[in-house]
Amino acid sequence: MNENKVFRANARAQLGGNIFSNNWLMALVACLIVDIIITVGNSFVGVVGIILGGFLSFGLARVFLQLIRGQKDRVEIGDVFCGTDQFGSLIVLNLMVTLFTVLWTLLFIIPGIIKSYAYAMAFYIKHDHPDYDWKQCIDESRRMMDGHKWQLFCLDFSFIGWLFLGALCCGVGVLWVTPYMNASRANFYENLKALYDPEEEIPEESFD
Repeated sequence: MNENKVFRANARAQLGGNIFSNNWLMALVACLIVDIIITVGNSFVGVVGIILGGFLSFGLARVFLQLIRGQKDRVEIGDVFCGTDQFGSLIVLNLMVTLFTVLWTLLFIIPGIIKSYAYAMAFYIKHDHPDYDWKQCIDESRRMMDGHKWQLFCLDFSFIGWLFLGALCCGVGVLWVTPYMNASRANFYENLKALYDPEEEIPEESFD
């Protein structure tokens, strides 16, 4: 069994084993709350999405890291809003991740996609290292993802079948896939963290 299959199997077990288990449903609600708030914020003023996006992304990272680490037996919706004490730094982190991704995207779409994967661990890192500033979180994410971006892309792509089936159910089924993807990504981070050598040099910005 390859690593991505292990991450997905672990995620299913941690969510309760089936899509109607309590943890899966509560995780679904957490993801839905985040999506609704960010979508509504972007609909009125785009900057609202930037302001709230970092705060909520951090909260969602906390929800799933606590779940997969066994720190809590059940998903608690209130944990989505746990980053109030770091609100300012989370705004800056989300702003810089968004800005860098957009700037790379201007060079054509592919570089932007690659960089979005390079920065994908930033909020997990912020959760584990609340003292880090935005640059340290982004640099650490780049370092950890060096040589692993393709693997994370393949993990995300492996949900295409689930997303297709969810879309056939009037799109509602897609909602159940979101917690599964988030839990799998949290498992990916946890594995990457165990492999990560903090003494390695930060790689130069590139398209790999």
